[in-house]
Order: sequence, then C-alpha cells, then structure tokens
Amino acid sequence: MISVPMIALIVVVLYLLSSIKVLREYERGVIFRLGRVLPQPKGPGIILVFAPIDRMVRISLRIETLEVPPQDVVTRDNVTVKVNAVIYFRVIDPIRAVIEVANYLYATSQLGQTTLRSVLGEVELDELLSQREKLNVRLQSVLDQHTGPWGVKVALVEVKQVDLPEQMIRAIARQAEAERERRAKIIHAEGEFSAAERLAMAAELIQKQPAAIQLRYLQTLVEIGQEKNTTVVFPIPIDIFAAIRQALDKVGQ
Repeated sequence: MISVPMIALIVVVLYLLSSIKVLREYERGVIFRLGRVLPQPKGPGIILVFAPIDRMVRISLRIETLEVPPQDVVTRDNVTVKVNAVIYFRVIDPIRAVIEVANYLYATSQLGQTTLRSVLGEVELDELLSQREKLNVRLQSVLDQHTGPWGVKVALVEVKQVDLPEQMIRAIARQAEAERERRAKIIHAEGEFSAAERLAMAAELIQKQPAAIQLRYLQTLVEIGQEKNTTVVFPIPIDIFAAIRQALDKVGQ
C-alpha cells in the first residue's frame, strides 16, 4: 500500500514536471506572477512556470506578415481607387506587446488600414502610380511611430496593387497616347529644324564655291544612272537662266 509521503512526493514530482516549459529560439515568455509581470521575459530554452502562481504568455520574435485588405481610397484629385498593401513587422519588446495592447496583431492590422487610407488620400493619382517607393517609406514611418509604444517594429510596408476604375483606365490610355503624339511631333520638329540648319550651312558653302553645285549635279546623275532608268533628267543651274536674261537685256538696249 502506498504511503501518504510517497503520494505527496509523486504529486510534487508531477507538479515540477508540469512546470517545465520549453521555449524555441524565436520565442519569449512573459511571466505574470500573482498578476504582476516580471521585469524580464524568459527564454529561450527550458524555464519553470509555477502554476497557478505564474501565468505565461508566449510571444514570437519572428517577422510577421500582415496583409491589408483592399481599401477604398479617394486621392487628392478626387479619384476613387482600391489599394491593398502588405506589412512586415516584428515584436522587439515582448512585455510591451502584452501589456500595452490587448492584441497587437489585430491592432496593427486596423492601424495599417486607417493609415493606408489617410496617407494615400493626401496624394494625387499620378504620384500614387509613379512614386510608390516614396509612399512605402512614408507609410512605414507613420506605422512605426504609432506601433513603437506597443513594442512592435514595422520593418517594411509595400503597396501591392492599385485597382483603377474602367473609365479612369481609358482616360489614362488616352493621356498616354496624346503624350506619345506630342513627343513624336517634337522629335519631328527638331529633325526639321536640324535639317534646315544643315541646308542653310550647305547653301552658304556652295555660295562661296560655285563649282560645288556642278559636282553635286554630277553626283546626282551618277545616282540616277545606278537605278537603270531609261529617262535621265539633267538639272540646269538657275544661274544659266540669269546669264541668258542679262544677255537679252543687253541686246534689247
């Protein structure tokens, strides 16, 4: 028959065994002893939690990924878009993450949604589409400022997708097409201007050296001959007509 001391010893051994807890490398245990939190979190490794005097809350120190659901955002130029994002954060102070906020995951999620709407509502659509990196840094700064007192560090915020209304997509397409046409016209005008400058320089050079126009005529004939055409157009210099007119004028006098 088992004696009372033996039973007491078995109970004590079982109690001690049940008090042993193992925390992984990325986990910390926040211990409440008689309702008061201990100054330092426990772990990793083997720790003792003496229930019911002690109560432990496990906190993971790994980076958490939180997806912000699509939010209806009205930009500063009154365009309604749907924007979703992803937040990367981790707990750096387990005691604050337990004491300062009831559920840091839920609180960070709600704060991410409101911050996404407020920050993106202050920018125009063009800035939202073209300066996404700048907006990501701004979102991360605002979130980190608010989650710091909770012992949470926001490492990165990324705007994943911007859904535009169908009519706005068509308007942007027309704008892009008009921009391309404007660039094409500018390039064409610059080409015409450059060609005109070159022609003016060539005319000035030919005016100084009249024999150059004759060489150009001969080169034109060579180019025509290479095409094996049956008809050859021989250009006559305008100066010949001027000389004939002067001769006729002298005869008439």
